[in-house]
Parts: sequence; structure tokens; C-alpha cells
Amino acid sequence: MTVFAVEYVYAADSTAALDEHRPAHRAWLAGLADDGQLLTSGPYGDGAGALLIFKVQDETQLNDLLKRDPFAAAGTIAGIRTTEWTPVIGVLAPHAS
Repeated sequence: MTVFAVEYVYAADSTAALDEHRPAHRAWLAGLADDGQLLTSGPYGDGAGALLIFKVQDETQLNDLLKRDPFAAAGTIAGIRTTEWTPVIGVLAPHAS
């Protein structure tokens, strides 16, 4: 399994859509957390985006998951950056392969 850091950048005019779709987005994330695929996530303090940390088989699986995000379906995400990440110290370090 591989750990990935995913950064979302929200569309500038998406506040209403984010508010509308946030319950479905969070339910989707909670399911992934229950399955062990999402280690943690949360919005940036300025509301411009979010950071999500996934543990999945590979980038193909990650991309398939991200397409299912209700925020993606609603068009609220202007940009996504995915980076393979190796946590070395702290509570996420045991998840490194």
C-alpha cells in the first residue's frame, strides 16, 4: 500500500455548491476512513482547498476514488495535486510501506 497526499483547490465561485454538497462529501470520506483508505482529511483554514491523506494500492486506485467524490461531481474542485508521500515521524509513520 502507498500513502498519497492529495491537495484540493476549490473553484473560486463554489462556496454555495461546497455548502450544498459537503454532507455527501463528508459521508463519502467517512466511508473511505472506515475502509482504511483515508487516513485523515480536512479543509485549509482559508477555505481555498483541503488536504487528504490516502493509503491505497496505487495511483490508479486513488484516481478512481477521487472521481467518486461528490465535490468532484458538483464541479467544486478547480485543481488536484497528488503526491506519493512517506510519513517518517508521528502517528501516520506506521502507514508507510
